[in-house]
Amino acid sequence: SIILIGDEGSGKTNILSRYINNKFQTDSKTTIGVELSSKTFTINNDKINAQFWDTAGEEKYKSMTAAYYKGALGALVIYDITKKQSFESIDRWISDLTNTADKRIQIILIGNKNDLEEQREVSREEGEMKAKGYNIAFMETSALNGKNIEIAFNKLVEEVYNNFRKEFESVANVELMRGKTITIEETKKKRKKCCDKEAIAKKFKHEK
Repeated sequence: SIILIGDEGSGKTNILSRYINNKFQTDSKTTIGVELSSKTFTINNDKINAQFWDTAGEEKYKSMTAAYYKGALGALVIYDITKKQSFESIDRWISDLTNTADKRIQIILIGNKNDLEEQREVSREEGEMKAKGYNIAFMETSALNGKNIEIAFNKLVEEVYNNFRKEFESVANVELMRGKTITIEETKKKRKKCCDKEAIAKKFKHEK
């Protein structure tokens, strides 16, 4: 699964709406808790069903949304280039994410609303430096006109897929089955089952 996190009003819901439905909602409401969308991709002849979780940015929903960090293998961390405060919150969002999520999680930092250049409070250079400090990718986007939205999602899904495929083959020792839709959740289950078997085997050998 892939999650979208960031301060309230940074444009998470419209970014996802633009990507999934190619729509911009001028009257979009504040997300309460989390909302799920999904999309199927074909990468190297493998059909991948990616799940996208749009999370609430308000502090009062923090405990609820944090529960979704644990299963995430990809994240878009989003701020509003016209609101300096949303940029200053990035360190907190990334800290919460990396302290809870899988250590292999792929992250892209997104500076949204770059169509509002005259209202900009965060320079592109500041965004690039922030991303460089975390060794993650960076893009500026506009949910209003769609700029870089598809590129950002496709890049993240491909990175997650590559990580996921390597894990699937090395831990489960099974190649991905061509032509079937697979999910990250299925791989995590296989990984846990595999590791459980190894642990049981080691314990049995030790007891003998």
